[in-house]
Amino acid sequence: MSSRTLPLLFINLGGEMLYILDQRLRAQNIPADKAKKVMNDIITTMFNKKFLEELFKPQELYSKKALRTVFDRLAHASIMRLNQASMDKLYDLMTMAFKYQVLLCPRPKDILLVSFNHMDAIKDFVKDTPSILSQVDETYRQLIEMYTPLSSGEFQLIRQTLLIFFQDMHIRVSIFLKDKVQNSNGRFVLPTSGSVPHGTQVPGLIRIFSCTGEELTRQQFNNGGNYNAALREGSFEIFGDRVTKLGTNMYSVSRPVETHMSGTSKNSAQHTKVSAAPNPLAKEELNLLARLMGGLEVEKPGNTDSGFRVNLFATDEEEEEALISRPDELSYGVINIQATKDQQANAELAKIMGEFTESGDQSPGASSKGDDLLAMMDGL
Repeated sequence: MSSRTLPLLFINLGGEMLYILDQRLRAQNIPADKAKKVMNDIITTMFNKKFLEELFKPQELYSKKALRTVFDRLAHASIMRLNQASMDKLYDLMTMAFKYQVLLCPRPKDILLVSFNHMDAIKDFVKDTPSILSQVDETYRQLIEMYTPLSSGEFQLIRQTLLIFFQDMHIRVSIFLKDKVQNSNGRFVLPTSGSVPHGTQVPGLIRIFSCTGEELTRQQFNNGGNYNAALREGSFEIFGDRVTKLGTNMYSVSRPVETHMSGTSKNSAQHTKVSAAPNPLAKEELNLLARLMGGLEVEKPGNTDSGFRVNLFATDEEEEEALISRPDELSYGVINIQATKDQQANAELAKIMGEFTESGDQSPGASSKGDDLLAMMDGL
């Protein structure tokens, strides 16, 4: 597992979230000034300096439920509100889109180009707001400083860590199904055509050399696909052509997007629920989550008229039906954590952390606390 994966996971999922929200704000004809405020507020919160300082520290990934909690809070960082069913669908679309991008990266290092495509789009969202633009540029510099020196092996470890995180997620998405890049069981179809990774040759030729390095014979074979050589490498600078389209906005053309639970997803979720063992890093995860959440500023509308609700479904009836039909194992629920400028809540968090013992001998009752750690935080 790589300890440098969390910033890339957060930035790419955040980029996908902004793509989806931008599309829904336009589809629901939200006034331009309110839509701009929502996007600016979310991006400001997403690139908060203190938050990013915690995010970029080397650390292990934490649970899906904890990550979902951070994005739930981030999505509500402005005057926009989402019901649970819409938030579930938003998170499903975010995760499946980035999972697809990770799977299709020709080289592990290209995950950084995917991240830069998301960052380029985020810059375009705030191009008229210099103060927010400077926050995004600073994050660019941090990404370049941290990731460009890494070896191919370190990027492979990052890719493997991301795929482990996504391995049980098989949500069917209508865009992917229509484009025939996803099967009915929610698993993606990997192409056998297109450009090979930069710096490699198109498969189809076997060359045999002598012990002195002289080429003796050549033999061609059918590679089973339609491959071509990469023309050039994408740019890893702040400004430049990324070459790859992975990570760009697939909602820029208006297309209805639906998500569906596949049988595989339900079985995986049920299996996970039964076999989940207590997390030995529960205390550290709680501490990390509290620090991360402490950097997120959430705006509460001063009056009810200024706020509005965004629906990721075509109708309210579809949204209600989705909430009812979603399996309990796949419903993250909403966890309310007040860790910002709230001394009482911080004291309660410290009290809860103190209840975890460092010894290895724990009774079944004590170990069950860590197993459902975040549920304990509902009452804060």
